[in-house]
Amino acid sequence: MTISLASPAGVCVSVACEQVGQAIALAKDSANFADVVEIRLDSLSHPEIEPFVKSLAKPLLFTNRPEWEGGSFTGSELERIGLLLKAVQHDCALVDLELRTAPELRAELLDVLLKHPQTGLIISWHDFSGTPSSDELGEILLQQIESGAHIGKIVPTANDPRDVLRVLNLQVIAAENNFPLIAFCMGTLGKISRLATIKLGGYMTYASPDKGKETAPGQISVSVIRDMLSRLDHAD
Repeated sequence: MTISLASPAGVCVSVACEQVGQAIALAKDSANFADVVEIRLDSLSHPEIEPFVKSLAKPLLFTNRPEWEGGSFTGSELERIGLLLKAVQHDCALVDLELRTAPELRAELLDVLLKHPQTGLIISWHDFSGTPSSDELGEILLQQIESGAHIGKIVPTANDPRDVLRVLNLQVIAAENNFPLIAFCMGTLGKISRLATIKLGGYMTYASPDKGKETAPGQISVSVIRDMLSRLDHAD
């Protein structure tokens, strides 16, 4: 199933399981609350693409996060990118590639995406220890805009309320460049940004399944975040 890049996608449920069957069951259980389902390939003991494409009706985002960016994948970069290439060849809605991935591997993925225009590319950047300065964040965003990405994703960790404000302010720059951006903060202080980003023009926020584990610090369960968004929509 394809997804629009012209308007926000909404809430993405991030599914991380060791077994494919478990992941499919968890994704189905979250389907009523999710706009997009992220399959964390790096969490699977034997990663596959086709079972998810055949079993799930929601738009699918495939991510294969390496250890050096907070994920679980320990194989070679060629193996890691190879799984994303398979996902694109199955015309999934989205794939996620880290900004710090080698440029030649990014170029290979972009070449395949040209033949599969149904799939959008998220170029992501994460920091699990803190949040850079405004200038540094702006430079990361500029690199994403110039990378060939359809969507950017910038998610550091908030250690101070001002960290949250700096990250959310990136939406202003993104809007000026007509560039869809996912931007919020991890951690306890960052929880509010997971909700606020959707109301401030962010492309998507991430939630954990109600019956599954979180894939990042501060992640909120999908039914709770959906209820919060609904209450904001209907507030007097």
